[in-house]
Amino acid sequence: MRSPDSATPWIAASICLLGALVIVLPRLLRGELGALRDQASVELTARNADVDRRLEAVIETMDRRLGELDTKVDRRLATAGQTTTQIHERLGEVTKATAEMIDRAKELGRLEQALRPPKARGGFGELLLENVLRDRLPPDAYDLQYTFSTGERVDAVIRTEQLVPVDAKFPLDNFERMTSAEGGAEQELHAKAFARDVKGHIDAIATKYIRPGEGTYDWALMYLPAEAIYYELVCGKTGALLQYAHEKRVFPVSATTFTAYLQVIAFGLKGMQIERNAQAVMEYCSALQTDFIRFRDDFELVGRHLANAQGKYATAEKRLDKFETKLDRATDEQLEVVAAEPPPALPRALDAA
Repeated sequence: MRSPDSATPWIAASICLLGALVIVLPRLLRGELGALRDQASVELTARNADVDRRLEAVIETMDRRLGELDTKVDRRLATAGQTTTQIHERLGEVTKATAEMIDRAKELGRLEQALRPPKARGGFGELLLENVLRDRLPPDAYDLQYTFSTGERVDAVIRTEQLVPVDAKFPLDNFERMTSAEGGAEQELHAKAFARDVKGHIDAIATKYIRPGEGTYDWALMYLPAEAIYYELVCGKTGALLQYAHEKRVFPVSATTFTAYLQVIAFGLKGMQIERNAQAVMEYCSALQTDFIRFRDDFELVGRHLANAQGKYATAEKRLDKFETKLDRATDEQLEVVAAEPPPALPRALDAA
């Protein structure tokens, strides 16, 4: 065990060491704390700068996207505005077209009222018939209001090799009653009346207008400008009327089927025109052949004359050559004779000289 005297220096040293530690340690701690504070401040500043950059990037991205969104919204709003304007324009056009359709319906109603009298319907049918004929056939291929020798007058005839009578009248009153009837019995009653009207009309056409003795075919056309009547006649409950009409050699046609008939007739007229032109060409070729035969005979006669003249010329040339040879020979013989005779005596006057 240590004595108090030996422990006193140790205690003093410890106290000095503790005092030094008390003095130095706060300084060291303050330095460490300052360094830590500086480091933390730097890191915090760096983190704040990084956060600021990220925030700026986020804000920039949001601004860009908000700008794009504003542009898209503006574009969509502009497109919606244009679409709304177009819709308003179309609605205005539809309203205008509806008003025009209403006006047309009123006009058709007035036209229907005007066409109720049979004479007016007949005139309207004749007008439609004239328009179809004018559109499909040449002017010289048809006649309107053609009159037969009996005084009967048909609405039109089509001129082909023979005449095709065309009637444009049509029964309408009982047909309208039949289509507007509500009960079956009433409709059947008006259907029978319509059938009687159509049969009477078919008989009238067959009797008045089919006249082969006056240049017509043994059949005629019954033009029905109303498609509903034609459909009823062909396919409706009164379809037996079509067979009756065919037995009477009367063929019902509507505006559509009549156009097809006229197209076939137009083709036939063109074929007849081509045939007539071909006949004229054949006659012209025959006349040319006759002229050519005459020219060939004259040419052969001239050739024979030329051949005879050439033969005579060759014979005359041979004779001329022979004559020339004889003449040359006679001339030579005469020269020889002259050369063999003595010269004549000179006159005495020359001798004296």
